[in-house]
Amino acid sequence: MLRCYIGLGSNQGDSKSIIAEVLKKLNGSTGIEVTGVAPLYRTAPQGYLEQDDFINTVAEINTTLSPLALLSALQQIETDLGRVRTVRWGPRTVDLDLLLYGDETIILPKLQVPHPRMHQRAFVMVPLADLNKELELSGERVSVTAKRLAGEQRIVKLDDMRLS
Repeated sequence: MLRCYIGLGSNQGDSKSIIAEVLKKLNGSTGIEVTGVAPLYRTAPQGYLEQDDFINTVAEINTTLSPLALLSALQQIETDLGRVRTVRWGPRTVDLDLLLYGDETIILPKLQVPHPRMHQRAFVMVPLADLNKELELSGERVSVTAKRLAGEQRIVKLDDMRLS
């Protein structure tokens, strides 16, 4: 089993229910076990700004899947929950990002891990720090990066997700 972190976001439909459904689907997937979920956060959109705020969190999982198999499983969950890719960084029912795959660095046409922009995004780093304050990325603890980004970007803690 390998520890991985998945970013979850939604800004269309009932985002809280969609994220809860994602967690159920992840936990019910072969080779994936959800071991932790950070609190939910309301965050401002980035990139394409003409859209509603997002609800975001990060899930910690253990997996036996390869990186590309895990990516495929995440994309299938997105499709199952109605994700349609139209506008880059635009509104979406669900967005799942493979943030970290153990301590591996992966650079493939379809997948880059660690996620290449995660260290710039409060909506990733703040919930990631909730799950693992001691984790280091690029020589800095995620808790330090999260605190800095939370002071620069709008992010509001909502509530804790429960594994069921």
